[in-house]
Amino acid sequence: MEESHAEPLLTNDAVIFGILMVMLAVIFKTANSKHPGWKKFYSVVPMLLLCYFLPSLLNTFNLVDTEASQIYFVASRYLLPACLVLLTLSIDLKEIMKLGPKALIMFFAATLGIIIGGPLSILLVSVIAPDVVGGVGPDAVWKGMSTIAGSWIGGGANQAAMYIQFEPSPELYSVSITVDIIVAELCLVGLLIGIGKEKQINKFFKADNTAIQHLQEKMENYSLSIARMPSVADLMIILGIGFGVTGLAHFLSDYIAPFVTTHIPQLIEVGLDSKFFWIVVLSTTIGIILSFTKLREYEGAGASKIGTIFIYVLVASIGMKMDVMAIFDNLGFFLVGFIWMAIHIIILIITAKLIKAPFFYLAVGSTANVGGAASAPVVAAAFHPSLATVGVLLAVLGYALGTYGALFCAYLMRFASGG
Repeated sequence: MEESHAEPLLTNDAVIFGILMVMLAVIFKTANSKHPGWKKFYSVVPMLLLCYFLPSLLNTFNLVDTEASQIYFVASRYLLPACLVLLTLSIDLKEIMKLGPKALIMFFAATLGIIIGGPLSILLVSVIAPDVVGGVGPDAVWKGMSTIAGSWIGGGANQAAMYIQFEPSPELYSVSITVDIIVAELCLVGLLIGIGKEKQINKFFKADNTAIQHLQEKMENYSLSIARMPSVADLMIILGIGFGVTGLAHFLSDYIAPFVTTHIPQLIEVGLDSKFFWIVVLSTTIGIILSFTKLREYEGAGASKIGTIFIYVLVASIGMKMDVMAIFDNLGFFLVGFIWMAIHIIILIITAKLIKAPFFYLAVGSTANVGGAASAPVVAAAFHPSLATVGVLLAVLGYALGTYGALFCAYLMRFASGG
């Protein structure tokens, strides 16, 4: 127990960031190797999964203090908005609309899975271990779980809204955050493994994947038609677009969020006083607007490639926050979390089977809820970079609905726990 509170070996963010970048470089080098051993390895283990897992070892073995490190904050506030702009810059919104209603159906199925999964998991665990889901006052387990519901339906802003609403004890909130991160990341691992089996899964669902393939092909053909060797000026302009819009989004959110707090306090309950929410919304919106201008031609100089690099840096910073050994410290609470997530996944599978939805919609619908804006575009881009915007748009919808869904879920969990 004392070791968990020992001073971490690495406290300098420059050193930690260097290690993360070397990890990513090694992963990309080996993933693109012609060696048959590496080819076989990556046919089983998705590259994106390693980008999460290897950085998590730094936290698991107490090499870094993720609470003190600012790497995730910088990646999520600077690189994420910039990558959202660069990935949406060349998107064809008309083609996305042609994907049809199945994406929305799977998104709402994912939301429903979280809402009913919380109270059902409490009821199931209460049969075998009632103490795990009990507690009174600030220590009532359902209060801690309400913050998980906020995170899994929307994101960090919705989680904070649930914390303010129900005020769980600091100890319970800390455990809840750990369960949130570990279970969500393990769900993500499963989805990433599933991407490698996409054809078999679509066959099981009897899904028609042609609309998604058409969008991929159209975006690839467009990229090839404007492709050129990027000059230094091209790269500087691309960075100027990405970070310029990021700066503008931050500037506007600094005014919008306080305005909401002061003049429209009713929206605080749904998390719309969060600067991060507005940064994500504004970056995505401006990126989509720019896709109707000549700036979209910078896709030919590698705009989406630079955006993808930013995504992988963000992925590594998220992975670094995960401590896989924390599961063993709170087995009872994790059991609730795993059952909760299992219900979410079962509902997704049943829905996908019924409406014959491609696995892409299942994966993005799930991460748009559970992962939010940080994970949904990552998973969507793992299918193809041109699909990242689908994840972004659904994640924004998750932010908008997250607090409503989480409140409903919280009251159901309160009822299920006898509170």
